[in-house]
Amino acid sequence: MSNQGLIDRDLQVLWHPCTQMKDHEWLPVIPIRRGQGVWLEDFEGNRYIDAISSWWVNLFGHNNPRISGAIKAQLDQLEHVILAGFSHEPVVRLSERLVEITPTGLTRCFYADNGSSAIEVALKMSYHYWRNCGQHNKTRFINLSGSYHGETLGALALGDVSLYKETYAPLLLTPITVPSPDCYRREPGVDCASHSREMFRHMEAALAKHAHEACAVIVEPLVQCASGMRMYDPVYLSLLREACNRHGVHLIADEIAVGFGRTGSLFACEQADITPDFMCLSKGLTGGYLPLSVTLTREAIYQAFYDDYEKLTAFLHSHSYTGNPLACSAALATLDIFATEPVIEHNQKLAAYMATATAHLHDHPHVAEVRQTGMILAIEMVKDKANREEFPWQERRGLRVYQHALSQGALLRPLGNVIYFMPPYVITEAEIDRLGVVATEGIDFATR
Repeated sequence: MSNQGLIDRDLQVLWHPCTQMKDHEWLPVIPIRRGQGVWLEDFEGNRYIDAISSWWVNLFGHNNPRISGAIKAQLDQLEHVILAGFSHEPVVRLSERLVEITPTGLTRCFYADNGSSAIEVALKMSYHYWRNCGQHNKTRFINLSGSYHGETLGALALGDVSLYKETYAPLLLTPITVPSPDCYRREPGVDCASHSREMFRHMEAALAKHAHEACAVIVEPLVQCASGMRMYDPVYLSLLREACNRHGVHLIADEIAVGFGRTGSLFACEQADITPDFMCLSKGLTGGYLPLSVTLTREAIYQAFYDDYEKLTAFLHSHSYTGNPLACSAALATLDIFATEPVIEHNQKLAAYMATATAHLHDHPHVAEVRQTGMILAIEMVKDKANREEFPWQERRGLRVYQHALSQGALLRPLGNVIYFMPPYVITEAEIDRLGVVATEGIDFATR
């Protein structure tokens, strides 16, 4: 089979996600035949470094033998069974493991199929908890500007990226939006911790005003990924946890993208030493193999739904493939790798090397900032470095970086004009060096 043969077939039947399909009249789809480690290979032998972990899901490389082996073994036992009224060993074992490794106090696991669905679960649980407790006035949610939580209607409503949200605004509930602590916006000479602390006054004011009607605050801990890898200091989370306790509002931590080692700790919340009321996990949960998500919550929240059937307090939410045994087996194998290998320590070394490999870009005339949190590194490409003037979005400069990178054997899919590395944890220093060169060449190409 040839690349072009599959492309022709693809364009007859597929509608690709997050894509203006007319672009594919001149921007070819890249058909992939196989993957190994950080590499993807097409039908003509061209290879690409998967620098974005295939949309942030792949942790330990494509075709990882431990995860593949676990799925194959499970396939001979049980492929799927309804989780309402039934159970199976992989989902019980995974739940035990997750309760053990997540922040103290999260004791119950509710499974869904993807990250957006995990957010929907958390939103509904929070609202329903307050309803079960007799507080029917609590119907709203507080979010951060620039946030992103998924594409289903509830999750989309709680996001704040207009590109995804504006079209559907008439269909969405209205959140209370608080300015983000995004440290890119800090004044010269101000450190990130001080900026994050100062920006918290907006959240404090919103909680003081709206606590009577607010179910929960939802945040992406430390990194707001889809809005351009916007980063802030853990002190914001510490202040937020205390304020939510004081005002009687839940805290939802969307760790779908930042969990499982991405930020330098197993979970981003650990860096603030906090436990949210709900923690949403997906993406890296299965090592990038199969769709699975989980919403963890506290025992007190679980108990508010626990009553006689006639009270109608049960959480009647479900998905057909909830707790799929194959996906749970992939997740267990992923957790086994964390348990038996020094993943976090290794990532810290890789993160330091990524910083070194891109350090020269701090002085690039079209780079306003190179920022990093753990294994997430972002390069802010601008028209004018002195005043941080952005390129007009219509020029699609980031797309030029993407095209150049593909020609040089790398998958870099920018977020607007933000180029980022978010690679699998099995990447080598030589491969990081290559990404540094390709990104630099791509920025030079895109800004000339």
